Amino acid sequence: MTVTIQANEKRHYSPEEYLAREEAAEYKSEYRDGEIIPMTGGTTNHNQIAGNIYIALSIGLKGQNYRVFIGDVRLWIAKRRFYTYPDVMVISGQPKYFNDRKDTITNPQVIVEVLSKSTKAYDRSGKFDAYKTISSFQEYILIDQSQIQIEQYFKTANKRWSYREYDEEDPTLAFNSFELEVPISDIYEKVNFEEIEQEEEGGE
Repeated sequence: MTVTIQANEKRHYSPEEYLAREEAAEYKSEYRDGEIIPMTGGTTNHNQIAGNIYIALSIGLKGQNYRVFIGDVRLWIAKRRFYTYPDVMVISGQPKYFNDRKDTITNPQVIVEVLSKSTKAYDRSGKFDAYKTISSFQEYILIDQSQIQIEQYFKTANKRWSYREYDEEDPTLAFNSFELEVPISDIYEKVNFEEIEQEEEGGE
């Protein structure tokens, strides 16, 4: 008897195939140069923090030439052939839509990600590296959902980034891209750190 063993090869999808699947899918996925990566659901802490920072930015930048988007707006990173869904994005001026799709933009100035243990390494490394290839991208905010800790990266020159860290001793998060300070207490309002044991199951 002859037994044939077939290698389990990963299928590579075109961007068009990904978008078609995404429109029909029940859950969101990322696209990374041919590979489709399902995104797990976020925890209540994740959702609360993303909502808090979105509200703070929307109110703080009201009347100024900025747009703030949360969650469902997709980002296309041309140089890496990535589609992804940042938690919050701030755009200076008008959105630049990819292929005239009103659900996909290409020009964020500020990106905010809420960290979980399952994604924080990728958010700090591979995803940040991809974001750096976007010419409009100037500032990256990483918010821990398991403790009061925020990481801020802002561009100072070509291939030069500065870093600052915030914790419970800091009263506000000071953005570098525009004149806005957000109280740390507002970012973590209604976040319950006692629910962290469930955090491993979610996050984006």
